[in-house]
Amino acid sequence: MPYSVLVVDDEELTLRTVSRGLREEGYEVFTAGSGEDALRVFAGENPDLVLLDIVLPGIDGVEVLRRMRAANPAAIVLMMSAYHMVDRAVDAMKAGAYDYLVKPFHLADLMTTLRRASEMLALRVRVRGDVERAKGRYDFGRVVTENPAMRGMLEMAKKAAESDHTTILILGESGTGKGVLARAIHYASPRAQMPLVELNCAALPENLLESELFGFEPGAFTDARRRKEGLVERAHGGTLFLDEIGNMSTAMQAKLLRVLEDGTFTRLGGTRSITVNVRLVAATNTELKEAVSKGQFREDLYYRLNVVPLVIPPLRTRKEDILPLALEMVRHLNPELHKSFTGFSPAAAELLQNYPWPGNIRELKNVIERTMILAPDGDIDAMYLPEEIREHRAAELEESVVSGYEVSPTGHQFVSLREYEDEYIREVLAATGNNKTQAARMLGIHPTSLLRRLKKLTTE
Repeated sequence: MPYSVLVVDDEELTLRTVSRGLREEGYEVFTAGSGEDALRVFAGENPDLVLLDIVLPGIDGVEVLRRMRAANPAAIVLMMSAYHMVDRAVDAMKAGAYDYLVKPFHLADLMTTLRRASEMLALRVRVRGDVERAKGRYDFGRVVTENPAMRGMLEMAKKAAESDHTTILILGESGTGKGVLARAIHYASPRAQMPLVELNCAALPENLLESELFGFEPGAFTDARRRKEGLVERAHGGTLFLDEIGNMSTAMQAKLLRVLEDGTFTRLGGTRSITVNVRLVAATNTELKEAVSKGQFREDLYYRLNVVPLVIPPLRTRKEDILPLALEMVRHLNPELHKSFTGFSPAAAELLQNYPWPGNIRELKNVIERTMILAPDGDIDAMYLPEEIREHRAAELEESVVSGYEVSPTGHQFVSLREYEDEYIREVLAATGNNKTQAARMLGIHPTSLLRRLKKLTTE
């Protein structure tokens, strides 16, 4: 499940470096350069995590932490401090910070700390205080698509959302937006004013998953000193979203099946049956039918989940959606990144459409953000796209040559290998935005050789 992080630092270099690293890891990133801006973004975006520098202009980091915790006691805040200010970091820990990092730190250390914090995020109840704002953010009407399969799936999702109790199973590859669809279903349902509780089943070991999902009684295990309400119980009246349900053990599957069949469960270490009214939305990127045949997933639970299956098509099968999605991302990110991009050059657009996007929409978003950080304003040119996207097109053209007589992507029939090579050179030049040095490197020839070849092309 991708989490959102608010990075707060008045040093522009730190802000950009950390933000880029987080985006490459799949996080949604918000930024702020002062304490006042941090509090405004925190209130407006409700990020999952906050990475907060102690020394800030105006309100200092420790005071920002106190205000964030006052507004949301469940906020998970990680502090950043220079070595000589460790005592301030200790003050921040006393004020409720989850952890702190001493600057300068390696991005690997940051990711390790964030992964530890994500274990807490996996347990958090995502109850939106401002339901109307959440409805707007996750509204079905905001989904950008011209793909018939995607449109058909969304129509089915809307109808399923209106049904108060129907269990929904969302299927799709990683990065296709299963979590976004689950939230859209909740906020379009009659349960929108009630809690939305989210849990990533792959984020926790089995023993912890059971206690967090169903709760426990005092004495159920070591350190269980008081009763704890589970997430199923806290979702009463609302929606329980279980992501990566294919990772759940068969023992846990049996307990979940009971909830679906009669709406009851028992806390860990308890004897009393508790009744709940929850709507379950489950998601997975694994093939559950295959897991059933291998004995890794209960057949009875599979059929209980598979009441309304919603399959999100991978982005590579939705080529007509790639550019509209990319343009919408540019529009959305322009104010956040303080940019004013207008679109894509023809060469860049062709590269985006011809790339297979194994990471789906999440990968597309990461690429667009990274490119917008590096490129100058205006139309985004092909030369600023990541190398793997530029080289994919070149490799695709190379592989298409199976003989001296071939058909180009535009339908042109080549009558000789030389003619194909000329067309290939033109394609690579277009892909690099007419950067001859870069094109020569991709073609594997010396720039002087490329110039000679281009001279012949213009004179022929």
